[in-house]
Amino acid sequence: LKGIFAYLNYQVPRTRKEIFETLVKGLQRLEYRGYDSAGIAVDGPRKSTTDINSNAICLIKKKGKVKALDEELYKKDSLDLDEELCTHIGLAHTRWATHGEPSAVNSHPHRSDKDNGNKYKCTLMHITKGYEFESETDTEVIPKLIKYVYDNRENDSVTFSTLVERVIKQLEGAFALVFKSRHFPGEAVSTRRGSPLLIGVRSEHELSTENIPIQYNTHFKEGVQEKNSHNRLDGSTAINSVGDGRAVEYYFASDASAIIEHTNKVLYMEDDDIAVVTGGKLSIHRLKRQVGEDPVRAIQTLQMELQQIMKGNFEAFMQKEIFEQPESVVNTMRGRICFDSNTVILGGLKDHLKEIKRCKRLIVIGCGTSFHAAVATRQILEELTELPVMVELASDFLDRNTPVFRDDVCFFISQSGETADTLMALRYCKNHGALTVGITNTVGSSICRETDCGVHVNAGPEIGVASTKAYTSQFVALVMFALMMSEDRLSLQPRRLEIINGFRVLPELIKKVLSLDEKIRAIANELYQQKSLLVMGRGFNYATCLEGALKIKEITYMHSEGILAGELKHGPLALVDKDMPVIMIIMKDACYTKCQNALQQVTARSGRPIIICCQDDPEMTKNAYQTIELPHIVDCLQGILTVIPLQLLSFHLAVLRGYDVSSQHNLSLKLSL
Repeated sequence: LKGIFAYLNYQVPRTRKEIFETLVKGLQRLEYRGYDSAGIAVDGPRKSTTDINSNAICLIKKKGKVKALDEELYKKDSLDLDEELCTHIGLAHTRWATHGEPSAVNSHPHRSDKDNGNKYKCTLMHITKGYEFESETDTEVIPKLIKYVYDNRENDSVTFSTLVERVIKQLEGAFALVFKSRHFPGEAVSTRRGSPLLIGVRSEHELSTENIPIQYNTHFKEGVQEKNSHNRLDGSTAINSVGDGRAVEYYFASDASAIIEHTNKVLYMEDDDIAVVTGGKLSIHRLKRQVGEDPVRAIQTLQMELQQIMKGNFEAFMQKEIFEQPESVVNTMRGRICFDSNTVILGGLKDHLKEIKRCKRLIVIGCGTSFHAAVATRQILEELTELPVMVELASDFLDRNTPVFRDDVCFFISQSGETADTLMALRYCKNHGALTVGITNTVGSSICRETDCGVHVNAGPEIGVASTKAYTSQFVALVMFALMMSEDRLSLQPRRLEIINGFRVLPELIKKVLSLDEKIRAIANELYQQKSLLVMGRGFNYATCLEGALKIKEITYMHSEGILAGELKHGPLALVDKDMPVIMIIMKDACYTKCQNALQQVTARSGRPIIICCQDDPEMTKNAYQTIELPHIVDCLQGILTVIPLQLLSFHLAVLRGYDVSSQHNLSLKLSL
C-alpha cells in the first residue's frame, strides 16, 4: 500500500479535467515509492439537480502504472470533463499488493457502497449484516465499517468527523486515511497513526492563522476528565480553524514531494490527529489531550524547491541522489564544522551536551540502512566518547524488552523520521526516562517532534526509496557528534584533527569515486545474470558490506550477503568457489593484514574476488580478478567512500536485470465512503 494524494478545491472553480490532472500529477510525484496499481475517486454526474447528496462517487482503478490510469480516465463517456466544480474533493492512491493480488478491483481507493460485479460476503467486525465486499484487501473493511456506523447513527446531526473518530478507535496497527462521502459533499476527513500524512494549504488570501489550536473531545481540569461541549468534533469553532469561508485549496499527501509544486505551506499531522475540512475551514481534533502534548499544530513553510524532486538527466531518483553526495555531505557539515578553529558544534544538541557527557551508555537504534549507519560509526563513537555503545535494530530491541535507564542516551536514526519500529523504540526509551536524540532528514517528522533534541542531516529530499545520500549524511552526523563529545579531551586532539582534515577533503574524494561509474557499470554487466553475490570486509568497512548487500537485495532482487571477513572460516567460506561472485573490501587500515588473510582463503577455494582497495596497492591488484581503486582517507570515514561503488553497482545491476529501481514497500491507505 503506497502513496496518498487528495485534492479539495473550495470555492475555486475547477473543471473535472483539471481535477483529474491535479490528482494524476500528485500520484506521479509518488511513483518513486513503488506500486503495482493505482486509482482515483471523484464525484460522478449528479443524479438530481435539486438533491445535493445525489452525487455518486465515481471510482476509476487500473492495474499497472499511473500512465495507464491516466489513459483510463478519459474513456469514461459518462463523465463531462468540462463540467466546472466549484467545490470538490478527489482522492488518488497507488498500491503495492499485500492482501490480494495486483488488480483493478483490489486497487485503492475503496468504497462502502455495493456495486455490480463479483462480490465477497464476509463478517464485518463480528457483525453479520450482509455487507458485500468487492476486493480481497483488508483495507476495504474500513469503508464498510464506517458505512455500518453511519447506517446506525443515533441521529442525523452526527458529523463526518465523528463517524471517522468512532471507526479509528477500533483500528489497530499503522494507517494513513483520507475519507470523502456523498453524504457529506465538499468535506474531507483525514487521520493517521504510524504512517506519514501532511496537508498543504493554498489561498490567494492571507491565512486566518498559522497556528491551529487543537479541539479536544475531552479535557482535563484539576485531574478530572470532563466533557468539553464547546470543542466537539464538528469543525464548527471558527477560531480553531484555517480558512474563513473564502476560496482555498487543500492537498493531502503522504509525502511533501507531491505538494511542493502547489504550495509550500504545510501542516504535518501527528498520530491520532483527525483533520477536518468543512465549509472550506480546516480544523484539527483529538479525542483527548495527552500529558505534555503540544495543543497547537503549526503550518510550516517547506524549504524545498521543485527542481530538487525532479530527476533531471538521470535515469532514476536513486541514481541522481548517489551523484548528489558531494553536495549532500557538505550540507550536513555546513555551519557545524569550523575548519579554521577545528571545532564542531551541533546546534540541536548543544543545550543537552552536559547531560549527554554525564551518561553511562549510548544506545543507537535504527532499521535497515539507518541501522547500518550506526554500525559504521560505532567504533569511532566508542573511541572518541570512551562510552559503551550499543547498536540495536529497533524491532529486535523491542522484542527483547531491553533494559533502559535514566542515565542512558538513546539515538534514533531515520531518514523519514516516521519509521514505525524506530518510533515505537523511541517511546519505549522515553517511558524509561532516557534522554532521546533524533538523527533525521525530515523536518517536522514524528521522531523530530518526540525526541528531546537532535540533528537534522540536511541531505535534501530523498525521493529514491533505497536510501543512499541519507546514509552517508547520517554517517557524517554521527561522526560529528563524536568529535563534539571529545573536544575537551587533550589526548584525543591529534585523532580529532585527523578526522576533521578528512572531512575537509571528503566532498572532492566522493567526486573521484563517482568518476568510476563506467567501470562499475562494466562490472555489473558481468554480474547481472548471477543468482547470488557475497560482500566481505571487516573493521570500519563491515557496515559497508551490510549496506552494500542490502542495496543489491532490495533493488536488484538478487540474493546478496554481507559477511564479516573474520567469520569467513566459521561457515561462509563453504559458499566460495569459482562460480560465486565475491566482492572484498580491503583498505589500508588496521585490518589490512587480517583482510589479506581472508583474501588468501577465498583464492585458495578458486574464488575470483572483485576487490575494493586503495589506489596504488599492487598487492591487491595482483590477487584480484578485478579491482575498484579508491582514494584513501582517514580510516573512520573510509566507509563513506567504499559504500558508493556498491550503491552504483546495485543501481546498474537493477537496470540490467530489467527492474524498476524505485520499487519498495511502505504502508499507507486511502479510502472513500
